[in-house]
Amino acid sequence: MRDQPLHPAPPEDVLEIGAPEQFAALAHPLRQRLLFALGHRPATIRQLAGQLDAKKGNVAHHLKVLREAGLVHVAETRQVRGGTEQYYQRTARQMVVTEPQAAGTAAMLAAFAQELDRSPAEAHLTLRHLRLSPAKARELGETLAKLVDEAEEDAEGQPLHGVLVTLYQQALPAGTTSSA
Repeated sequence: MRDQPLHPAPPEDVLEIGAPEQFAALAHPLRQRLLFALGHRPATIRQLAGQLDAKKGNVAHHLKVLREAGLVHVAETRQVRGGTEQYYQRTARQMVVTEPQAAGTAAMLAAFAQELDRSPAEAHLTLRHLRLSPAKARELGETLAKLVDEAEEDAEGQPLHGVLVTLYQQALPAGTTSSA
């Protein structure tokens, strides 16, 4: 019997989110926070409940929804005091929403806001609007994604930081044309 779980790499590097059950699973802030918490290592329901200041029953329910949607899996089980302890892990290191939907986006942003509010350090948050050609917008998006993907992580004992990157085209007001 091991005292610590193994930390196997997720089976996928990138998971594309597109199925209705995945969007439904993403439409709750606690599920988003669970995915954030499982970003680097497997954890038990008890560990997640303590880390997220949530009830174990709520965590167990939301993990079941995430598991049924294929977003988390049981990475390892361990016998503890006559019972079985399960270590949950994300199914992929990175999850990409291919066609964002309002409910999932709202839940993700709500979870992100909760994480910002709980941060012990000052956060950097910037919103800027730029006029860009489609080619420049594509180039900027690729550059931002590459910057985050290639960021080197420090040793295990260092603080964990969250990064949210988005690039979107602002909608025009009703009755306006793009050549105006």
